[in-house]
Amino acid sequence: MIRLMRRAGITSDMMYIAGFGSVLASFASWAISMRAEEHAGIDRADRWGIFVGEWAPTFFALGVALRMEEEYGEEMEHEGAERMKRRAREAMPVS
Repeated sequence: MIRLMRRAGITSDMMYIAGFGSVLASFASWAISMRAEEHAGIDRADRWGIFVGEWAPTFFALGVALRMEEEYGEEMEHEGAERMKRRAREAMPVS
């Protein structure tokens, strides 16, 4: 599924933006529900906010999966491991 998303042109940055947008939409839906549905009380507003807020972790997880696909997707399995080792050595040089 992740490869299909990548081939469709969806990038990890898009998913991260959607995750942050979901957080903002969660707050907005809570605030709008509080004002528009005053008779329903805070319970309904909380439910709306939580419902929309639950989307954010999914978008962030898809963003991470797409980032991994972008970096390691086309390589052979052993090439990806070698690349990760090289990056680790560069990040933490042992003297």
